[in-house]
Parts: sequence; structure tokens; C-alpha cells
Amino acid sequence: MTLAFPRSAGVLCHISSLPNSDLGQDAYQFVDFLAETGATVWQTLPINMPHADNSPYQCISAHAGNPAFISLAQLVDQGLLEQDQVQGARDIALRQAYTQFLATKKTQAFDAFCAEHQVWLEDFALFCVIRQQMHYQGWCDWPEAYKNKDANTIAAFKVQHAWELAFTKFVQFIFFAQWQALKTYANSKHVQLFGDIPIFVAYDSADVWAQPELFKLDVNKQMTVVAGVPPDYFSATGQRWGNPHYNWGVMAAQGYVWWVERMRTQSSLFDLVRIDHFRGLESAWEIPSELPTAQGGAWVLAPGDALLAAIYAQLPNIHLVAEDLGVITPEVDALRLKYALPGMKILQFAFGGDQGNPYLPENIEENSVVYTGTHDNDTTLGWYTSAETHVKAHLHQYLQNDQPDMPQALIALVMSTQSYLAIIPMQDILGLDTHCRMNTPGTVVNNWSWQFNWKQLTKAKKSQFAQAIKQSGRVCG
Repeated sequence: MTLAFPRSAGVLCHISSLPNSDLGQDAYQFVDFLAETGATVWQTLPINMPHADNSPYQCISAHAGNPAFISLAQLVDQGLLEQDQVQGARDIALRQAYTQFLATKKTQAFDAFCAEHQVWLEDFALFCVIRQQMHYQGWCDWPEAYKNKDANTIAAFKVQHAWELAFTKFVQFIFFAQWQALKTYANSKHVQLFGDIPIFVAYDSADVWAQPELFKLDVNKQMTVVAGVPPDYFSATGQRWGNPHYNWGVMAAQGYVWWVERMRTQSSLFDLVRIDHFRGLESAWEIPSELPTAQGGAWVLAPGDALLAAIYAQLPNIHLVAEDLGVITPEVDALRLKYALPGMKILQFAFGGDQGNPYLPENIEENSVVYTGTHDNDTTLGWYTSAETHVKAHLHQYLQNDQPDMPQALIALVMSTQSYLAIIPMQDILGLDTHCRMNTPGTVVNNWSWQFNWKQLTKAKKSQFAQAIKQSGRVCG
């Protein structure tokens, strides 16, 4: 399980961070930028449909793509929209595109898409349209007949809302078609797409509504336990994420088919896939749902070995990466190593401790993905500016320079490691500060909204990044 291009470099930049935040011209221009600099991997955050807070880690479906990323300009090019129709509300424009699409009477590809993705698409469309009708209430608050999927009620609803259901599927058809076109273009330029999935799904999601038996819910379909992490150095009360836990016994009895299908979708969209909170596949922190914090939780074993075996049996060519940051037990390491999954290393975590720190460059093994920081970290310039004195002193000693050019100095260190893949956040390539960080964990405002503009990517910055890749021997081909 190695990259097609060993010893590689790439960039972390979500679709929403592109100037136009969609799969149109900017996305193709971004691929060109990667190819020109010698970078061969583009890592994004999850591309699924978020809730109102826009967090890509709390989504309405584990499969469906985010319609906000659809390029309306491409629909104009296809003759499905007129130029003046893209100026208004996106939903109206997509409805106009669907109407025009039906008028073409060329629906074979759409029909094939619906058949191929039937395992999730039917329930997803139902969930979305019922949710609309219920004024976006959570499914647990719907009338009992809808909450519990009463057969007669659902059959009547399908007849009454046939156009809306088909339209919802059409939007996914367009998203997947545009994504596959981008992936084909990227691969033609020797750029691989690197995706990301949260280990847990949102309670208010099509997945939990459609198959509640796969989750730890009570007879009223309320969560009995919720996900999170225990108290640690960063939080005295831990983190209470609020996601439902999997009912692993039921999943095992079904051969983990839900997970296999989830990963099948991801492997069709991406060349590599990161599993966020990988340690939860070995054991997960379960918090009784009535508790307000994570303090009263407990570690509960998860069948990660059997799950990964099932995934690889069905998808032998899938390339997975384990997000193994934080306190990791020997059992979690053993699971990752059994399947030869690369782990993650963050250089912002390397300094201020002793020589045994696993994030120090000399301690980073080849089978890993190394970063300056991720979407959950401050930008490297922001981190350095606010770093404690002993952290800076250690870094300066390490670099043998008490006035390093940041973030360039840390980028060069990342590139110099043994790690087979080095990933640099776009903010660090552009030399941006704290105001441009993507997410601050534990907060719910001012996240997920950062965007760059092409003027920031000067010729000098592009050249500097290309030079860092070349000097570290990470140019492929």
C-alpha cells in the first residue's frame, strides 16, 4: 500500500478554501499549480454535506457530496443553464438545470448513477426531502410515521414528492460527475486526490435515520451513549462530540457492509483516504448521553481488525491513512501496523520536549504522512509567533538559527524528513498568520470559512514551494 509516486509532496486545501469554493475553474487551476511545483497530492477535508455550522466533520450523509461545491459555470457550459440563471440562489439554479436536463431526454447516465449508488442514494433523497417538509427539524422530532419509516407513509410520500426526490438525486449525479472529471484531470497531471472521513457520523443524518439498528440507540431511537474523548492536558472535562456510537455487534453480523459501502464511495472519489480519529477503531470513548461533559465516559473496545479485514477483502486497492494523533496506545499502534497504514506526524508538536518526542524530524518513520500543521492547528506563522519561549528556544537550537524564516524553515524541515509523503497547508505556502487558520477545536464560530485568492500565490511563493520540493527529492516522475 504505497503511493503511486513514492517520496512525494502535497498541499492541504479544502474545496471551500478555493477562491470560488467550487469544482470549477479554480479547482483545475489549483491542480495546475500543484503539477507546476512538483506536488503530486491534493488533500481536502471531507466533501460531504455539512449542517448549518458548515463543519465538514458533522454531515448529513456519509456518502453524499456537498452541493455548494457544484460549479454552476460548468452547467452553463453544458447548456443546462443560461448565464443569467447563475446569479440568483443556487438551489433555484440547480432546479432550472434539472428541468433543462429532463428536456434533453438524455437521462441514461443519470439512471445508471442512481442504480450504481442505490445502496445509499434512495434513503438520502428521502431524508433530505422529508427534512425539507419538516422545516429542517432533526429526524428524531419528526412525526412517528416518518421517524420510524412507516411503509405506507413512505410509499405515499414517494408518489407525492417524486419530482423533488429525483431532483435531489440529480444534484448528487452532477456533484459526482464534476468530481470525477476533476479527479481524471488531476490524475492526468500526476496529482492524486487525498480525502478525509470522520470516524463517526452525525446523529441527524440520513445514515442513522435509515439504519438506526446500526447505532447504539434506545427504543425511542435516542442515543444511549455519545462519542468524544476523555479529559486530557488540553481540556479538564474532555470533549463531548455528541455523535452516536456504532452497534458493532449488528455491523459484524452484516459483514460490516455499511462501512464497506462507505469506503467504496470514498475510494471512487479519492486516491487516498484518511480516517479521522483512527484510534476509535480499536476502542472509543463512550459517554452516557445524559452527561453534559466527557468526564464520565469509558473506553469500549471496537472491532478494528475485523472491520479493516472486511474493507480490504472488498476493496484490496484502497489506500488508507490513519489519523493517530494524541495519546495512542500500543493496541492502536499494533492495529495500524498490522495493515501497514501510514500514521501522521505534526512538526508543530515536535519542539519544547525531549529527544524522544515522536514528532521530531529524526524520529519520523518512512511510513507516515508529515505536516507542518493540519486544519485543526494554527498556521505555522501563527504558531511560531505565539509559541512559548522554551518551544522557540528548542526550535532555534534545532535549526541553529535564532531568526528563522517562518514558515519556510518548518516547511523545509517537513520536506527533509524520511516520511514518504509531506503535506503543507495552503496557508503556510502563502505565509499567512493566525487570522487565516481553518478551525479552532472546541469552538463553534469563525471556523471553516478561510479562502485564499490567486494574488496571494505570487511567483516568488510558488517558486519557493517548488524549490523546497525539489531540494528534498520529492519531485516525482
